[in-house]
Amino acid sequence: MMRVLILGGTGEAAELAAKVANIQGIEAISSLAGRTREPSIPLGDLRIGGFGGVAGLAKYLHQMKIDLLIDATHPFATQIALNAADAAMEVKIPRLKLIRQPWEKVNGDRWIEVDNIKTAADVLENQSQRVFLSIGRQEIGAFSHLHQIWFLMRMIDPPEPQALVPPGILLCDRGPFQLDNEREILINHQIDTIVSKNSGGDATYAKIIAARELKLQVVMISRPPVPPGEQATDIDEALVWLSQHLHR
Repeated sequence: MMRVLILGGTGEAAELAAKVANIQGIEAISSLAGRTREPSIPLGDLRIGGFGGVAGLAKYLHQMKIDLLIDATHPFATQIALNAADAAMEVKIPRLKLIRQPWEKVNGDRWIEVDNIKTAADVLENQSQRVFLSIGRQEIGAFSHLHQIWFLMRMIDPPEPQALVPPGILLCDRGPFQLDNEREILINHQIDTIVSKNSGGDATYAKIIAARELKLQVVMISRPPVPPGEQATDIDEALVWLSQHLHR
């Protein structure tokens, strides 16, 4: 029996775990960071919580006799991606990064592409009045000094009580989101700018389509670099990679 650890938290991770559960000869364990209060639980064995850096993850891989590691975390989960790469190298097991393709700018998009959250906040100053902030809860504090701007902030869970929060309202919701709903939100709240991470995939792309239709500005935060190593951009590619190692 070959054991694979799937570092999850994304829809792709859950879908992969469900498909791997039907493959004979592979036992999958899914790991969630535990930052979301009511996460979508994948099929199969599950662990929740951090590992304690590279050393903790390497120890877990060794103790649990993990043969393969698939990092299917969010494209912006930089630290766990780096930890996964280093830990897999330390225990000498194959690692795959499952990462969806980023969104590409198309005709009609009004994107301002920036490298990080701080630059996104700088861009808004003096040119935006009502902003749809769609970056999750962990980094909204970077916009808390922009008192002249009203924010609609969408996230899965509310921020911690002590967190710095920009002026505006919170909207707690989980994708996938439908185009009609996204269009309605933007119109009803008189949004002039969207701030989004370039997460890729279909679950949250509707807001980008709605912004294009309404000719709204989008401040698009580019992805951080991915550690070198093998990559797959969809579930089928990841299953091929698994199959290749299963039959070696």
